[in-house]
Amino acid sequence: MFRLQGSRTLAVDLAGDAVKAKNGSMVAYDGRVTFKKMTGGGDGLRGMVTRRLTGEQMSVMEVTGQGTCYFADRASEINLVPLHGDKLYVEASNLLCTDAGLRTGTTFTGLRGGASGNGLFTTTVEGTGQVAIMSDGPAVALRVSAQYPLFVDPGAYIAHQGNLQQHLQSGVNFRTLIGEGSGESFQIRFEGEGVVYVQPSERNTLGGDV
Repeated sequence: MFRLQGSRTLAVDLAGDAVKAKNGSMVAYDGRVTFKKMTGGGDGLRGMVTRRLTGEQMSVMEVTGQGTCYFADRASEINLVPLHGDKLYVEASNLLCTDAGLRTGTTFTGLRGGASGNGLFTTTVEGTGQVAIMSDGPAVALRVSAQYPLFVDPGAYIAHQGNLQQHLQSGVNFRTLIGEGSGESFQIRFEGEGVVYVQPSERNTLGGDV
């Protein structure tokens, strides 16, 4: 069971089951709990090779036992995302903890990943269970519908789920040049049905500010 202790610490109650967490993120625990470093972001040898080739590195440990374990990372805000047989796309740097039964992998993001400064691949989490993701400041979950597409600054994007299509588009136009635009060189356009998670701060991106 995942639960938040405040907004920056995750408590996981273990009853003989297991979770996968970012290596080094344990800050405290009680009971009989063991920790084991996993290869390939928890995906074994094949995952290790894939992540080295794609550059989507993720260091993960398996946590098992009886008790409660507490996780945190650099005082980041933590958000809980329940999965019901669907898939979450999340930047590896924003993934804190998952139920052990969830499958993780990598997928190609193309120019969207390059523009956000995170590389051309991202991490996927799939199945039924809970996921804890991190953000720099309180994350906002923004719903996308077929009628209302969503435009997101690549540096503020952290994750999304649902049946969404992504398109990277330039934010440079005449209004930008005269100082009336958004100030962003690129934007991600999300279309379809789903949810996009954004943080109230921006990473350094390839586009930078215009």
